Amino acid sequence: MRRVVILALLFSSVQVVLWLGQAGHGAQTLLAFGFLIVAAYTIGELASAARLPRIVGYMGAGVLFGPSVLGTVPAQAVRALTPISSLAIALIAFLAGAELRWSEVRERGIAILKIMSSEMALTFVCIMALLVSLRTFVPFMSGLGLPGTIALAALFASMAVVHSPAVTMALLTETGARGPVARSTLGVVLISDVAVIVLFSTCLTIARSVVPPGSDNGGVTVLAIVWEIAGSVVVGAALGGAVALYLRVARHELFLFAILVTVFGAEVARLLHVETLLTLLVAGFVMENTSRRSDGTALRLAMERSAAPVFVVFFALAGAEIALGTLASVWPLVIPVVLIRAAAVRGGTALGTRWAKVSSVEAQYTWMGLISQAGVAVGLAAILADVYPERGESIRALFLATLAVNQVAGPVMFRRALARSGELAGSDKSGDTIVAATGGHPSPDAIVVG
Repeated sequence: MRRVVILALLFSSVQVVLWLGQAGHGAQTLLAFGFLIVAAYTIGELASAARLPRIVGYMGAGVLFGPSVLGTVPAQAVRALTPISSLAIALIAFLAGAELRWSEVRERGIAILKIMSSEMALTFVCIMALLVSLRTFVPFMSGLGLPGTIALAALFASMAVVHSPAVTMALLTETGARGPVARSTLGVVLISDVAVIVLFSTCLTIARSVVPPGSDNGGVTVLAIVWEIAGSVVVGAALGGAVALYLRVARHELFLFAILVTVFGAEVARLLHVETLLTLLVAGFVMENTSRRSDGTALRLAMERSAAPVFVVFFALAGAEIALGTLASVWPLVIPVVLIRAAAVRGGTALGTRWAKVSSVEAQYTWMGLISQAGVAVGLAAILADVYPERGESIRALFLATLAVNQVAGPVMFRRALARSGELAGSDKSGDTIVAATGGHPSPDAIVVG
C-alpha cells in the first residue's frame, strides 16, 4: 500500500510539472523517463506479489501511463526513448547468445530443431488457413483473388510464428530457472528468429510476384534481407572474437565494457544494415565459446547488472507502444488468431517433442514458453508496411494487436510452466511459488543455463 501511495503522489506531481512545463525545453521527456522507471518498478513489484511475472507489471505500467490511457508518458517521449529499447535488445541478444554453449548445442541441437520445425510448421499452416477461410472479413485481403489471398495470408503467418527472446531471457533472469524446459524454450526461441527471417523473405518474394506492391518504392529487397542474415553472422562473429580477445588480454572495468559492447554492437549493426538481435546473439555465442570460462562468466555477470534497470524501461516502453484504439478496431480478428496460434503452438510442440524423444516434462510444458511474441517480427512488420503502403498498414495493425495480447499472456504462461515443471527456485509442481531465502530475487548467476 505504501508503494501505491507513493506512486499516486509521484503521478500527481508529474502531472502538475508537465502541465506547467508544456513550453519547456525538452525536460518533459527526462521527467517522463524517470517517472516511468519508478512506476514500472512499483507495479512490477505489485505483480510479483500477486504471483505474476514482473514483466507483466512493467508492461502494464507502460499501458496505463502511456499515450493510450493517462498520457503521462506522451507519444513523443516514447519515440525519444527508443535508444533505451535498442540498448535492451542488444543486451538481451548478447546474454542469450552467451547462454548457448557449443557442448550443449551439439547435445541438444537436433532435438531443438525438431521441436522448432514442427511447432513453426503447424502454426504457419493453421494461421494461413484461418486467414484464407475468413478472407471476406480481413481488410488487407479485399479485392484479391485466391492466389493473392493465399500469398498475403502466408506473409502474415510468416510473422505470426515468431517468438520473444526478450521475454524468455527476462523471465529466466527473474526466476533463475535452469532446467530442461527453460533450456528447450531458450533454444527454440533463439533459433526460430533466424528461421523467421528466412521464412519471411521467401514469402515476401512470392507475395510480390503474385500481388505486386503497385509502386516503385518496393521497400526492402530480398537481397537486403539475405544480407541481414549472412551479414549478422559475419559481423557478430567478428565482434564476439574481439570481446574474447579483450577479456583474455585486459579484463578490466567489465561493467562499463559490457555497456560499451552492446552499444557499439547495436550501432555497427545499424550502420551495416544487419539484424541487431542476430548480430549480438552470434557475438555472445562466439565470446562464450572462445574465451576462458571464468572470463565469460565475469562479463556476463557485469552485463546482467547493467541490464536490470534497462529491462524495466524496455518492457514499460513496449507497453506504452500498445495502441488500445488499434487493438479495439481489429479485435474480432485478433481473438481467433490468438486462439488458433496458441492451439497450433501446443500441437506442434507436442509433435516435435515426441519426434525428438525428450523428457515428459519438456513435452508437457515447453509450449507454454513459446506464446510470447516480439523482437525481429516488429521490424519485419515495418518492412511489410513499406513494401505495401496500403495493405501493409492493415497487416501490421492486426499483427501488432495480436502481439500485444500474446506479449501480456505469454509471460504468465511461461512462468506457470517453469513453476509446474519444478524449475523455479522455491516452487512446487502445482505452480505455487514458495518464498525462497533470497526473497524472491535470483542470484547474480541465476540465468546460467546448463
